[in-house]
Amino acid sequence: MENLIAASIFCSQHNIEVSFIHSLQDYGLIETTTTDQGVFVQADQLQELERLMRLHYDLHINLEGVDAVTQLLKRMEKLQEEMMYLKNRLRLYEGAVG
Repeated sequence: MENLIAASIFCSQHNIEVSFIHSLQDYGLIETTTTDQGVFVQADQLQELERLMRLHYDLHINLEGVDAVTQLLKRMEKLQEEMMYLKNRLRLYEGAVG
């Protein structure tokens, strides 16, 4: 449990409802761990959780929109990785020809 953060503590520090964490988990946007001591979030998910929180609370995007934005960002990251791979392959090819 050393890498787990209590959802209740995170929510009280950010002044949001714990139900927000449950909703994100229902949408598959974060993973939670439930024990007899409560609901916990992995420490390595905190940055993503804060980003999702800002989209929802600061930009007033509903959870369906947050899900759509997240899917589009993941797709964009994948395309950027693919583009870098192809650029590197092209450089290798141009180096071999030139």
